[in-house]
Amino acid sequence: MHPYSRVLAKPLVALLLVSVALPLPAQQRARRAAPVSRTLPPKAVPTRATAPVTVDTRPWLFADSDIPPDPNWHFGALPSGLRYAVRRNAVPPGQVAVRVRIDAGSLYETDAEQGFAHLIEHLSFRGSKYVPDGEAKRVWQRFGATFGSDSNASTTPTQTVYKLDLPGATDVKLDESLKIFSGMMAAPAITDAGLAAERPAVLAEQREAPGPQVRYGDAIRETFFAGQPLASRSPIGTIKTLEAATPATVQAFHDRWYRPSRAVVIISGDIDPDVAARLVVKNFGGWQGKGANPADPDFGTPKAGEPVARTVAEPSLPAVVATAVLRPWKYQSDTIVFNQKRMVDMLALRVINRRLETRARAGGSFLQASVSLDDVSRSANGTFMNVIPIGNDWEAALKDVRAVVADAMVNPPTQGEIDRELAEYDAAMKNDVDTARVEAGSKQADDMVSALDIRETVAGPQTSYDILKQARAKGMFTPAAIIESTNRLFKGDASRALVNTRTADPTAAARLAAAMKADVSKLVGKRTEQAAVDFSRVPKLGQPGTVLAKTRVGDPPMEQVTFANGVRALIYPNASETGRVYLRVRFGRGYQALPSDRPTAAWAGDNALIASGIGKLDQSDLDQLTTGRRMGLDFDIGDDAFLFGAQTTPGDYADNLTLMAAKLAAPRWDKAPVARARAAMLAGYAGLSSSPDGVLARDLEGLLRDGDPRWGVPSLAEIEKLDAGAFRKLWQPLLATGPIEVDVFGDVKPEEAIAAVAKSFGALNPRRMEPPRSPQVRFPAHNATPVLRTHDGDDNQAAAVIAWPTGGGSADHAEQRRLDVLAAVFNDRLFDRLRSVAGASYSPSAQSQWPVGQPGGGRLIAIGKVAPDKVPLFFQLSRQIAAELVSTPVSEDELRRTIVPMLQYMARASSGNQFWLLQTSGGTFDPKRIEASQSLVGDMTQITPASLQATAAKYLRPDKDWTMAVVPKGK
Repeated sequence: MHPYSRVLAKPLVALLLVSVALPLPAQQRARRAAPVSRTLPPKAVPTRATAPVTVDTRPWLFADSDIPPDPNWHFGALPSGLRYAVRRNAVPPGQVAVRVRIDAGSLYETDAEQGFAHLIEHLSFRGSKYVPDGEAKRVWQRFGATFGSDSNASTTPTQTVYKLDLPGATDVKLDESLKIFSGMMAAPAITDAGLAAERPAVLAEQREAPGPQVRYGDAIRETFFAGQPLASRSPIGTIKTLEAATPATVQAFHDRWYRPSRAVVIISGDIDPDVAARLVVKNFGGWQGKGANPADPDFGTPKAGEPVARTVAEPSLPAVVATAVLRPWKYQSDTIVFNQKRMVDMLALRVINRRLETRARAGGSFLQASVSLDDVSRSANGTFMNVIPIGNDWEAALKDVRAVVADAMVNPPTQGEIDRELAEYDAAMKNDVDTARVEAGSKQADDMVSALDIRETVAGPQTSYDILKQARAKGMFTPAAIIESTNRLFKGDASRALVNTRTADPTAAARLAAAMKADVSKLVGKRTEQAAVDFSRVPKLGQPGTVLAKTRVGDPPMEQVTFANGVRALIYPNASETGRVYLRVRFGRGYQALPSDRPTAAWAGDNALIASGIGKLDQSDLDQLTTGRRMGLDFDIGDDAFLFGAQTTPGDYADNLTLMAAKLAAPRWDKAPVARARAAMLAGYAGLSSSPDGVLARDLEGLLRDGDPRWGVPSLAEIEKLDAGAFRKLWQPLLATGPIEVDVFGDVKPEEAIAAVAKSFGALNPRRMEPPRSPQVRFPAHNATPVLRTHDGDDNQAAAVIAWPTGGGSADHAEQRRLDVLAAVFNDRLFDRLRSVAGASYSPSAQSQWPVGQPGGGRLIAIGKVAPDKVPLFFQLSRQIAAELVSTPVSEDELRRTIVPMLQYMARASSGNQFWLLQTSGGTFDPKRIEASQSLVGDMTQITPASLQATAAKYLRPDKDWTMAVVPKGK
């Protein structure tokens, strides 16, 4: 069962998250459930190559559990040991999600085989028994699947998973897809030619990973799991073992671990489960393993005698402390009581995390801190702590966080604290029940994969919620139970700690060990008691607005409403996503309202603006106000509007709109969130120079707009001088001026939604309608020599960028679609040549970016992360592809392989409300957006090889391209 963890605070800054690697390969926990004893007669099913196979249809997943299985899942086990789990799910319509899981990953490799599990994944997709070299991608493209998103694979320490989300699925397409998968599992093309082609791609994947984060992650594994295989087993492998791989050695690993008894086929989608099961047996029933089935490797247990504290020095990462309290991982029967005890554990950690966040918001010694519980790669059960200090004083921050934990181990929480976290937990699980009908088949398939990996089961949302309610009825969530859980979670067989000090410090390890043992009892401080808050304390907005006009627009039909104060609304009542309501509020002018001649504090808006509160209510008050409810307040800056957004429920969206409107009417200007946003940016800033990715994140958007300071990352000096006064001076007028559009899409009744908007945004005072301040965006001039930037990271990493100017705005939507298709063709060719043939880049990409909210500023852009000596090759291949697209029409097959997946994506996405929200938002002030949403399919199907060639000739001009390269310093 998913232990739900509501985010107590919005992530401080994306850059900080890029800079700090997660301390552990956290494993997603699937909904847990227990077994059922459903005895069904065996079925005899014909296979592709052998006599009929007898299938045991008992629910094998629930063999030792007492949780009622979800009856929608149908199970089967073949005599060969292969198992399957299939179910019907029509979300999205026509799609079938297929997962093939092999119970073997990097922990199953010998020292000489490191990286082989992942290498086989690459080779299997390249070619196999039923598919010639490089053709699998094209087969699935013709079926409508996009390579990399709809078809992909992943390798972890404990499993290898092959994935296909097959759109427009038919029995024939699924049959052919399962046939391909069966050949990939039983007989991948492990040849000299395949190795020669894929080895460079795997090495490129390894090279392109951000060095500081990788080294930090490696240090975490080596420290936390010292003495266990996990300490030295990264799925990517090593350069030495990958270069030494031969067809014979890779084949030996495959033959040892790729066998039916280690395979599970999972299918969730818009298909009859009996048909899906029959096709699994047909295609996999003849597969037999080679040789004896080996025993699982010994993953070891945490060793108490290993070094307790270790230090690393990564200058581009913030100072950060990670700790672990480790216990042996043991298989546990997935029972009701086991789940209920784990719920108590989760609640105990939630109480601590909220206290830590409260301290951080108040301006404590740490920027962020959290505790978590996880089973890691079946190697350890651990309680983990992560601490990012303000500045570099990690010792003070660690002691302050330890003080919060120590207090929780001695003094029980109040029942009020428990009830608050329980209300959040309850609301989340109830929401899962309410929205179960619209849970995607791909998510259900992924949940099953996760459950198998951690040796657990899956349960339906109602069953999971019932288990929680039973725990409450038994009185399991008491102060005594929480403190008992806290003490158990922070005790174990081994304790570990790692600190990144930025600069090498030979004393750091000893200081860390001392800080882990220091007496922190005097640092506890007084617990803050959050006062009760209700909506009577939200600033009053005035009388509900009067509707001046209401019209029906678009297809699907939407209500466009205009209020007396100038606010406009777009209402789309659609209950296809039961229990979900999407809100988007567009206000002001976005980037067009910001000055284009100087930097501003706009960059801090995402974190400091929302966290500053409303009226007299700070962020903690708002958290209390919304406890147990599904409400949100996300913020973004668009090309022509500032944006509030939320996903909420039919019972909560009206109050959510009230909070959004109150944020505009009575914003609170709190100094602490501004200081925290500044500290977060400073903590992550060094990371922007540490890799090609960091430099691109820092500089590319501004450069592509000819140096416009509205985009890109501020300088270090600009960040350091930010204060609350300057922040308010910028944002106060921006919140108060410009048009407002409110979009309400989802499970709502039209008149109720209109009334909710009237009581919130319709009740605001009329706003000043200032014109756009900086409407124009410039594309940089053509350059014969690439713009050059350098990074401080590994000297084998570089990046190259090429872009051509296109257009923008909502009027020429047909041109926008042609550019989307042109970019997709470009992307496919670049992938084939730069990765599959040259092996120079793992993930080159090309896309068209057409800003609907701007009259210009669009571009077709290609990016490749390559070795420094391959930068010229990237430009050569990119210009070669561009010239070919101008000189020669694409083939009908290539056009079909490009457009069909795009049309299939639209068909799937358009069954949901978010798709139409994104297409039509802003349409009350710009009707062309709604008009464009009506012609999506027509625009795409009218594209021909000739029209695509003409589009290429118009835009992919060698005298207009702009290029950039990011190389290591000194090269």
